[in-house]
Amino acid sequence: MKDQDRKLRGVRKLDNAIILMSGGLDSTTVLSFAKKNGYNITGLSFDYGQRHRRELESSKKIADFYGIQRIVFKIDLRQIGGSSLTGDEAVEIGKLERKEIPNTYVPGRNILFLSIAAAYSELLDARTIMMGVNSVDYSGYPDCRPNFISSMEQSLQHGLDRSDLKIMAPLQYLNKGEIITMGIKNNAPYELTYSCYNGREKACGRCDSCLLRLRGFMDAGEIDPTPYETYPDFYIDYLRNLKKYKK
Repeated sequence: MKDQDRKLRGVRKLDNAIILMSGGLDSTTVLSFAKKNGYNITGLSFDYGQRHRRELESSKKIADFYGIQRIVFKIDLRQIGGSSLTGDEAVEIGKLERKEIPNTYVPGRNILFLSIAAAYSELLDARTIMMGVNSVDYSGYPDCRPNFISSMEQSLQHGLDRSDLKIMAPLQYLNKGEIITMGIKNNAPYELTYSCYNGREKACGRCDSCLLRLRGFMDAGEIDPTPYETYPDFYIDYLRNLKKYKK
């Protein structure tokens, strides 16, 4: 955890901060960290026509859990298309070692989300925008990479004439196991989160997001509180071995 703390030590305390809240694991981990470190937080969620609108229910529960203000911004990205999350194309079966850009990539999503968050930062007197992007687990998403985050920060600073505006991506170099370990340390309510791309009542257990989440809990030595329709073999084996160990 010392290495993680060094990576996160640039986060300033007591700022007004806007946190992009999807209702998923990563953004909730960032929220738990920001809350612990004394930020005045406003959550910003997006209703963008996503297949997995179930995540919006989770983001509300998480905002209520922490007692923070939450803004829901509506923007219909189905008009752009190009993603299985906003169109009729089926979500791909997950691959843990995926190298190519998956069909769940939503073109320009983080560009739009960060621009809207920056606009709100003017009204809310916030110097910090936080997001849960993670380039280690999802190098296939070009708008989750460090060079995108740094260049977007510079563009927003110039566009708003605000050199003090910062985009913080505190999970950028952490893997899912490390992220979950951090969240548990900070008492993140993972039982309220939702990560599945298919958006059904129970998580599918097959998409990229479900597989990465389950592997993360396995790597952290923890049990995922989310109910699933099915579990991948690696997680079933992990649970069996965990039971044997506990006996």
